[in-house]
Amino acid sequence: MADTGIFATTAEVQRKAGAKANTTANAEAYINDFMTQAESEINAMSRVNWSDLYASLNADVKGLLKQAASNLAAIYIIQYDMSGYTSRAEAETMLDVLYDGFRRAMSLLEDEKKRSFIENA
Repeated sequence: MADTGIFATTAEVQRKAGAKANTTANAEAYINDFMTQAESEINAMSRVNWSDLYASLNADVKGLLKQAASNLAAIYIIQYDMSGYTSRAEAETMLDVLYDGFRRAMSLLEDEKKRSFIENA
């Protein structure tokens, strides 16, 4: 099976989910599903179909989309099964950090004034 995500690769998502992630959820088939959901959510939240525009985007904009999508997909992996982490607090801290990064990226993608700058980068 191959990566089907547009914004981020399986390996990039796996790095964010960490070494203790559940092996079922951290497999490519699950990650492809999580990436489809993440990309759709990013497009809907920002009201821009970044998936269709992706090939024409600047590398910096692609990096912002990668950050948002890989963070959200890693959240899905961690929340699938937190039992592999040293403690629930460890998993929750990882979720908090990933969600904060997702929200920061989304705030830039959602902001009308910043979006104009992003689209013209």
